[in-house]
Amino acid sequence: MAWTFLARPARAPDPLVTLRLQTRLGDLASELRHVEEDPDLFARAHHWRAVQSAYDALLHEACRLAGVPTDAAPLRLDEQASADERLREELELSSRGWSW
Repeated sequence: MAWTFLARPARAPDPLVTLRLQTRLGDLASELRHVEEDPDLFARAHHWRAVQSAYDALLHEACRLAGVPTDAAPLRLDEQASADERLREELELSSRGWSW
């Protein structure tokens, strides 16, 4: 007797979860622009790092949801590698129809 295992098809992500992620990514991108453009912001570098880290973590979550391969950890120590990986993830998501 041969055993057959039926694989369930992968479920598409919930569109409302996807929309919420896209909206939050847009909010964080806007906040990053605000921090970069406001010279009078107290502790500007701290705010920028905090918002950038939140953006990277959310971008990592969006990639996971969309099936985009990513690094194991969303937080990266090398800034140039972070920027390169961030751009790659943004382009991959954009190519899959994501916008924010």
